[in-house]
Formats: sequence, structure tokens, C-alpha cells
Amino acid sequence: MTPMIDVVFELIIFFVVTIRQEDILSKLNVNRPAPSPPSAQETPKDDISCTIEIGRDRTKGRAAGVYVYNRKQVRFDQLDGYLKDVAAVSTDTPIIVKCATDSPHKALVDLLDVCYKHKLYSVSVFTL
Repeated sequence: MTPMIDVVFELIIFFVVTIRQEDILSKLNVNRPAPSPPSAQETPKDDISCTIEIGRDRTKGRAAGVYVYNRKQVRFDQLDGYLKDVAAVSTDTPIIVKCATDSPHKALVDLLDVCYKHKLYSVSVFTL
């Protein structure tokens, strides 16, 4: 019985290795429908994103974080207002957070709390 199973497996392997694959997609005659034009009700999405950088306040030697929103240094309460405006436009807007290696952890947690408060869930965090 064992030699017969061996021969069957060898034949299967032989046929699998030597079979010639035909290009099935080239023989299919399929007409795909044209894309439908966008309706008047659909609004195009803006390709916008917000970049927020977090660093350490080096001028006063404190452990507080410095927030830079789209290349402009802002206070935390201003950042809350900016993110509220972003959420009013679209909650799918990607938020890119870049943290310095020496930035305080609390600054990042506070920022993530504000994003969660405004239902901005598309947040990516990177290290500078």
C-alpha cells in the first residue's frame, strides 16, 4: 500500500510541476461598465491634513510641551480651537503628530485627549 501512495504522490507532483498555465484573463470577453459621473449631491473631499509638532519648552527649562500647529507655535487652548475647527469641516481629516524625543509624555496624552474629544480618530504619531 505504501509504494502505491508514493507513486500517486509522485504523479501528482509531476503533473502539478509540468502543467502549462493558460492566461485565462486574456480569453475572457468582459465589457466593464463605464464609471458613473459624480452626482451633484456628492461633495469632493479635500486632501488636507494637520501637522502638529510637540517639543520641550527650552526657554524656561520647564517640562511643559511646546505645540507647533502647521509650522506656527500655539498655546494648548489655541490648539483646541484649531482642532475644533478641523473637526467641524471633516472628522476624517488625518492628524499627523510629530514628537521630539525629549518632549514630555503628558503633552502627547493631552493632545490625543483633545483629538478624541473632537472625534478626530485618524491620528498618526511619529518621533522626530
